[in-house]
Amino acid sequence: MKPPTQRRTRSQLLTLAATLGALSLGAGTATAAPTWTETGSARVSSLTGSQGLASHADGSLVYRGLASVPLDLRTAGWSHIGDPDVAQGYTFDAYQGGDGTTTKMFAVTAPDGRRTTHEHTLDQGELLNNSFASVSPDGQWLVAGEWGSMNRLQVFPAPVLNRSAPAPGANLPQAGQISLDKPVDNIQGCDFTDATHLVCSSDGSTKEVLEVALDRPLDGSPVAGHVTSAFAIPQRSICSGTFEAEGVDYDTARGTLRVEMVPPSPCLVTTTVISYRKG
Repeated sequence: MKPPTQRRTRSQLLTLAATLGALSLGAGTATAAPTWTETGSARVSSLTGSQGLASHADGSLVYRGLASVPLDLRTAGWSHIGDPDVAQGYTFDAYQGGDGTTTKMFAVTAPDGRRTTHEHTLDQGELLNNSFASVSPDGQWLVAGEWGSMNRLQVFPAPVLNRSAPAPGANLPQAGQISLDKPVDNIQGCDFTDATHLVCSSDGSTKEVLEVALDRPLDGSPVAGHVTSAFAIPQRSICSGTFEAEGVDYDTARGTLRVEMVPPSPCLVTTTVISYRKG
């Protein structure tokens, strides 16, 4: 006879059998997570579109390239523009200067065309790279990224839209960062698909789109992010050599994801924009 601690009553056995049956049924009927399906592609001039893109509420797109830096900002030393974002009609651009600079800058262009600039003095250990700007769906937080292999994404109060953000001329401070559970390589752009998920384009050895799931919506305090690979970005061209993954955008209203790929020389004069839908 089994010791008392190992005895099972008939009702307990029936409950256990029902539970195991339910688990078995669940395992047999589970469906895979939706995947991204390619729906088409287009080409844009690399001079004005190779660095990134963003979608307006009406579905129109804004592109950024090497020639997109306004003369006054280029003269001021801001020589590189990153992947932009559009939030509540405002366009957010990420700028960086040359080697040795100690600040990075975000420019915000209002719907009426007026532009304000907001500089951030580099914190200890922060790289000068400013690869992209992405605004959270509530318009309160601005996510940005550095370069190389990183285990974080930076978060700032969104200039203009977040009342806690300082006015132009004052230092724009970092808020709580997104700590990633695995390092990411050469992130060129990120965009929110909802309050707790981002898609990011990586120009690492595997040129791919990554998905970052946040523990909770951004609120200005540190948050963890879980990184998974969504898909490899196609590398198609009549030219052979090294491709470069660039900006990414998610059009929430239309459920369209777009990611950019710059082909090798001499084909790099045009950038390929590949579209996807989920499901």
